[in-house]
Amino acid sequence: MKVFKFGGASVKDANAVRNVARILSLFPEDRILVVVSAMGKTTNALEKLTEAFFGKWEKKGEMLKEIRDFHFSIARDLFGGEETLFFTELHNTFAELEWEIEGEPEHSFDQVYDQIVSFGEVISTRIVHAYLRQQFKDAMWWDVRDWIRTDETWREGKVDWELTAERISSGLSGTGRITVTQGFLGSTAENFTTTLGREGSDYTAAILAWCMDAESVTIWKDVPGVLNADPKWFDHTVLIDRLTYQDAIELSYYGATVIHPKTLKPLQNKGIPLYVRSFMDPSQPGTAISAEPAPLPIPCFIFKVNQVLISISPKDFSFIVEENLRDIFDLFSRMGVHINTMQNSAISFSVCIQADARKLPDLIQALHRKYRVLYNENVELVTIRYYNQETIDRVTVGKQILLEVKSRYTVQMVMK
Repeated sequence: MKVFKFGGASVKDANAVRNVARILSLFPEDRILVVVSAMGKTTNALEKLTEAFFGKWEKKGEMLKEIRDFHFSIARDLFGGEETLFFTELHNTFAELEWEIEGEPEHSFDQVYDQIVSFGEVISTRIVHAYLRQQFKDAMWWDVRDWIRTDETWREGKVDWELTAERISSGLSGTGRITVTQGFLGSTAENFTTTLGREGSDYTAAILAWCMDAESVTIWKDVPGVLNADPKWFDHTVLIDRLTYQDAIELSYYGATVIHPKTLKPLQNKGIPLYVRSFMDPSQPGTAISAEPAPLPIPCFIFKVNQVLISISPKDFSFIVEENLRDIFDLFSRMGVHINTMQNSAISFSVCIQADARKLPDLIQALHRKYRVLYNENVELVTIRYYNQETIDRVTVGKQILLEVKSRYTVQMVMK
């Protein structure tokens, strides 16, 4: 079995859904599990809807209507009128979403987030499956929440690998040549929906591939493969034909957006190759990621904007010692704040994190109880893999370097 993952851009409208079918038709002899993300920018819209529900915004109904109209427009383009059973099912799904945002929130923001935002993947796979069923009679729909079991770490569910593998093995016999399922989602023992982390559909593909001993995973993107830099930041980028798992893991860990950071390790553990290919030009091979030696031919650049640099020092001017670091890391873990880079000196510990208007004030307040805290907002983090001085000079022109961390192969710089 092969696993194909299609992200939001690859199912953003009716023509994009038709293109998914065209790509699948290129593999007539293969059994394929199709993992699909929410359509276009639906996840962003559902995040706003979750905030509106918690904030008791009056525009909540308008926001839901925009999401509904967007999906029904795609469905009508694909299927014509609304007389079929499929449209009844789609109306019922939106009725469930409407029910989720009635009344008052009964759980934490993060738990409610998972229940609401997960509708993006459920709706998109209903539409994609209905179209694929017209093209391929044996296309089936899977609810991935029946298979991937997680704990109750809302918005970043931790997978129970053993139970998930058992469930998927027992369910494989019920799949056809093409099976459509959702990325990003799992469920708890109490059948609450969880999400696996933002952009987590890649990770879903890897989980399913690992459990099924899949032949390969292919991520279909709007770029020709893995590039040495994001085209948003560089006019001239280079396609990397081959990558080792190690280099791909490093790049994704540091923030390369083409692959979710958690995707690669399960695949590496079972030697399952990962391909990154263009859904706009599926005739091209893209990038192959495997265990085969493939040194990076050129430096790779990763930019993260909207960062916050936090410097933490003991109030009594003593040293930063193991006890301090233990307490600081414990606080970051409990608050669900990820550190993108860090550096410590004798009397201070500095970290760079993604700005989060919901979490940052509480984090700063909690740190202030024991430490002196200074922070810079609106900074950017640049990571260069296989750097040299020329590459550093290229990205630091006219900028103030606030923090620099170097290893043998990687340099990270926080800049203003």
